[in-house]
Amino acid sequence: MNVIDFRFRPNTPETVTGIANSKMWKELCEYIDFAKMKPQSLAEVVNDMNRHNVVRAVITGRDAETTYGAPSNNDSVIEFAKAYPDKFIGFVGLDPHKGMKAIEELKASVTELGMRGAAIDPYLAKLYANDAKYYPIYSKCCELNIPIIFTTGPATLVPGAIIDHVAPRYIDFVARDFPDLKIVISHGGYPWVNEAITVAERNRNVYIDLSEYEFSPLAEAYVQAANTMIEDKILYASAHPFVDFKDALATYDKLDFKPEVRQKIMHDNAAGLLGLSASQGAMGTVQEPAQVENLVGDIVREVLKRLGR
Repeated sequence: MNVIDFRFRPNTPETVTGIANSKMWKELCEYIDFAKMKPQSLAEVVNDMNRHNVVRAVITGRDAETTYGAPSNNDSVIEFAKAYPDKFIGFVGLDPHKGMKAIEELKASVTELGMRGAAIDPYLAKLYANDAKYYPIYSKCCELNIPIIFTTGPATLVPGAIIDHVAPRYIDFVARDFPDLKIVISHGGYPWVNEAITVAERNRNVYIDLSEYEFSPLAEAYVQAANTMIEDKILYASAHPFVDFKDALATYDKLDFKPEVRQKIMHDNAAGLLGLSASQGAMGTVQEPAQVENLVGDIVREVLKRLGR
């Protein structure tokens, strides 16, 4: 099965070093033993992705300069996307406290630098998702017709951050105020599992990725909801902090999705949301023999019809 990873972190030496040296993530790195994360060259990362049928991957930027003194990493995201444009899709990270400067960066990133979406982190911005400071960003995303990722989840041990800022109920306000805004709740809106499911179910423009919390308490509701209510709204993503994407793929193998639902989660839902054509979103797809036989039969019949036979 081909896979589209809707939130991917390349473990290049620069990325690993940047995280390890960040004051913002210092306690978290110690908590999860970040030293076990081994860096790879970008070419090695892409080769691994190819071996595991990951045909596309979204990489998100982050800008928490105002609140945590952590400058944007958008330049790195742009470099990844330029190095492998058929593999990586860049989303520009935005700091809502920067006002029109953030809007100008968003516009230039999309129209001039090839970025395909936006990313925000209310937890690190210390703002609710429906704060007025975000609304110009949402409006510009609608104008540019691009999706936006909301980083949620408790992000353990980040100093000064308040968990309530990322509760899905505030994203519900945004979805209602901007019905054309394509919204992805990253990390499943955990621990508000049922709330996130409800927000996605009642808003046609809201999607969820489950990265990081697939086997946390109450997470079985995500699988139940995918199999019964929101099969078109769940996206695969490997953006568990500092976990190798191959381990994330193995995690999803253990989740009890229906086969047709798994296909949507691992590939089809993301392809539709990103506006990828069949050839762009499913490179290397091998058709089953029966499919090939039927296709050949259709072609032969059409040729004979045009020949009047």
